[in-house]
Amino acid sequence: MAKVYPQVPRSFSPYFMTSKRETFTVWMKSLLYQTNGCTVYNTNGDIVYRVDNYDKKGSNEVHLMDLRGKVLSTIRRKKLLAFGGWDGYRCSGFNTTNEEQPWFQVKKCNRMLMGDLACQVSVGYDQKYRIVRLAAGKGAFRILNNEGDIVAEAKPKQSSSGVLLGENVLTLVVEPHMDHSLIMALVIVYGLLRRRM
Repeated sequence: MAKVYPQVPRSFSPYFMTSKRETFTVWMKSLLYQTNGCTVYNTNGDIVYRVDNYDKKGSNEVHLMDLRGKVLSTIRRKKLLAFGGWDGYRCSGFNTTNEEQPWFQVKKCNRMLMGDLACQVSVGYDQKYRIVRLAAGKGAFRILNNEGDIVAEAKPKQSSSGVLLGENVLTLVVEPHMDHSLIMALVIVYGLLRRRM
């Protein structure tokens, strides 16, 4: 009989950073009844992050979880903004949100004015990121830091023989020394922006 909760390596941490480049597979579907959401696999094929959104696509609130369902961050849509935006809250212990101080804030950009720039991200007071669209309609994007360096890139996943696995399956490459939970939260925001979740 298959395990409901497979063994997770002891070294796994939701706020994991490595000194080498990491590659993930992002499937823009929930494992539960094909609901809205996404499931993230590491290179060994283990589930490391997931979002199960039982609400309609483009929900006002979603939760990034680890394999076991522990909420790592909550992402809420901001109200009353002309172009839209989201606040992300890092969760710890039993406190699922910290209402006083968002972990990050995302401001959606107008495509007519900003071209391929999808949104701008502020983390704390000094970290800034940008999410840039790569290919129209394909879901490919890059996350850039203040200096314009690529910190993560998502592209449609291909099989070893070069066959595209569909627009809902992405390969996500995360550069060294990046907080994987932050990158995953930004992937979720981009999915919300594109109304994929």
